[in-house]
Amino acid sequence: MSFDVPDDRRYLESHEWATTGGDPVRVGVSDFAQDELGDVVFVELPEVGDEVAAGEAFGVVESIKAVSDLYAPVSGEVVAVNEALFDRPELVNEDPYGDGWMLEVAPAEGGEADGLLDADGYDDQIA
Repeated sequence: MSFDVPDDRRYLESHEWATTGGDPVRVGVSDFAQDELGDVVFVELPEVGDEVAAGEAFGVVESIKAVSDLYAPVSGEVVAVNEALFDRPELVNEDPYGDGWMLEVAPAEGGEADGLLDADGYDDQIA
């Protein structure tokens, strides 16, 4: 099976993605992750103003199959949360790189996570 892996973002080995080259950094889960999870039924996210740390859990996604922690690809302050997910968590399945985004982070100085994969590296990991 082939999964969509856009090359305009970076990936954590735990299947979260982060946009690159802009501020704020938008964060979500990959096409592979939403497929593995199955139907997403609930998303727990931090609040605007909360701090997240690269590599640490920032929330939870719950599907019909599993409950999984979500990990921050960068450190910084949460400046936006996709509140549409509270009413329509299935957006994570329908459009993981678009309407299913989870939060936006104003990255801290040096807040880039070590070890983020480019699209080719992530594609190799999930192959």
